Amino acid sequence: MMGRFFPDGLFGFRRARPRRTAAPRVPDGLRVYAVADIHGRRDALDRLIALVAEDAADAAERGLTPVMVFLGDYVDRGADSYGVLDRLCRPVIEGVACRFLLGNHEAALLEFLEAPAAGAEWLDYGGVETLGSYGVRASVGIRERARCEALRDRFAGSLPDAHLAFLKSLEPMVVLGDYAFVHAGIRPGRSLERQRLDDLLWIREPFLSDPRPHDKVVVHGHTMVDQPDLRDNRIGIDTGAYVTGVLTTLVLQEDQQCLIQARA
Repeated sequence: MMGRFFPDGLFGFRRARPRRTAAPRVPDGLRVYAVADIHGRRDALDRLIALVAEDAADAAERGLTPVMVFLGDYVDRGADSYGVLDRLCRPVIEGVACRFLLGNHEAALLEFLEAPAAGAEWLDYGGVETLGSYGVRASVGIRERARCEALRDRFAGSLPDAHLAFLKSLEPMVVLGDYAFVHAGIRPGRSLERQRLDDLLWIREPFLSDPRPHDKVVVHGHTMVDQPDLRDNRIGIDTGAYVTGVLTTLVLQEDQQCLIQARA
């Protein structure tokens, strides 16, 4: 659908396939970069930022406004969640506006900070790696209230204010033109205004297999794919950076689509 995959860098633009009566578009004058799940891979993030910065400079020279939309899951599983948040708390690329979505892993982290015993399951699917990046040693399977609270206190003491403010500022959804950007997906058959946060953060089925048009073309991460999954009603771009080292960005301009991939 997109041509062959290169080891690193930019794919050529192609026209989006028609949906209903017209191909989906982003607002005129924008070039939009949607970035999938980073999961603690600061190395892949740095490489991707360099590639996007080069492309965004070209966009600016053409009179376009570059916008980056990060789809959530910045933390957990990879080795450097601290480094990822530290990088995203600063201006990512000069002259590029950024929007940051909430992922299920950030939601779980915040729940652990608020109620460590109730949110202790977070430790089992990436929280231990995140704590380690902040210098807090832990292991999976911890459920005892006192131990969970002690871990929370050590984590809270090592979490910079800027990181916490960033986590608390994350958005559930961004809509630009004919595209809706979310972390996991939406509940099919329900309008965007009526979507539940739990679905936006966690859903897989029936969203992934539903062929019906949605209110917007949904751009999402959360579910790992070997190659970006470009369909008429949704586009999945989580290429499993924490395992593969490959971080994928969907680039949208008018009714065109292309991909940028960074390999750590």
